[in-house]
Amino acid sequence: MKLHELKPTPGSKHRRKRLGRGESSGLGKTSGKGHKGQKARAGASIRPGFEGGQMPIARRLPKKGFNNAQFKTRYAVVNLATLEAKFADGDEVNEATLRAAGLVKGVWDGVKLLANGDLTRKLTVSVDKVSVAAKEKIEKAGGSVAES
Repeated sequence: MKLHELKPTPGSKHRRKRLGRGESSGLGKTSGKGHKGQKARAGASIRPGFEGGQMPIARRLPKKGFNNAQFKTRYAVVNLATLEAKFADGDEVNEATLRAAGLVKGVWDGVKLLANGDLTRKLTVSVDKVSVAAKEKIEKAGGSVAES
């Protein structure tokens, strides 16, 4: 295949809609805008949810209920496999060292360690949450876990 043989996928390229180019084009005269009214005018745009001055349904319906999602605790998740790759034997692992290694970025309420992967290094881990399986793997490798 050569560059001059390349062609776009059939149906992926469309011709530009040419408005106001005669009655027989199908989009002549009013250019597909119909007759008069707000949407036929130049620069017309109606914001989403606008109901022509009628009280919008979002404001007509009563506001009920409560969602606790905004108050939930969000943890940055780190796996043992990444600790194995980024830390040396005898290193201390906490939020500051994880951020320095580029494993935790952004704003979180804490760090949680999960047991995905194997660990052969002896690490001193001090994070907010540690899964039971991750704790077992760290202690089996000779390390220690302190949940803060």
